[in-house]
Amino acid sequence: MTTRANLLAAAVLASLLALQAPARGHGDASATAEKIQSQINDVRRATLKYHDVQVAEGALYAKFPDLNGDCVAQPGQGAMGTHYLNGGLVDAVLEPLRPEALMYKSTPGGKLELVGVEYIVPQPDWDALHPQPPVLFGHPFHLVRTPNRYGTPFAFYELHLWVWEHNRNGIFNDWNPALSCP
Repeated sequence: MTTRANLLAAAVLASLLALQAPARGHGDASATAEKIQSQINDVRRATLKYHDVQVAEGALYAKFPDLNGDCVAQPGQGAMGTHYLNGGLVDAVLEPLRPEALMYKSTPGGKLELVGVEYIVPQPDWDALHPQPPVLFGHPFHLVRTPNRYGTPFAFYELHLWVWEHNRNGIFNDWNPALSCP
């Protein structure tokens, strides 16, 4: 191995050790496809109840508007849908079975349908405790800098997981080209 590869491996290992307890192994950057699929299935089971928006609201998830409205879209890229955020979960702890946000799409009848989840970690909080950005399901989080379209006063790491709606661009892609906002 090269020195750079050794440093990267050490950084990943340090990050994984720091996440081991709260993430219960879900932060493993070297996870096999089979293990990742099993973890994603765990997320599906844990979020099944949130197909009912009233259950999500009872679990302290509330509609989080984009500065441009309730539904988040990007011209030419697709949409994320309407986010319901549980602000009490937004911290430097990764809990794969308790995502910080739920994503819904509007059906033609006006009903909200669960399409995915989003993990959100404030960058300052995470970086104060960890040498590397967060990783879940073998996939690194994206950094959203500030100022941003959500109006957050801090930069944050985020990872989308399309567990209930197929995304032809990938299960971890931010934008789903099959979705649009009304």
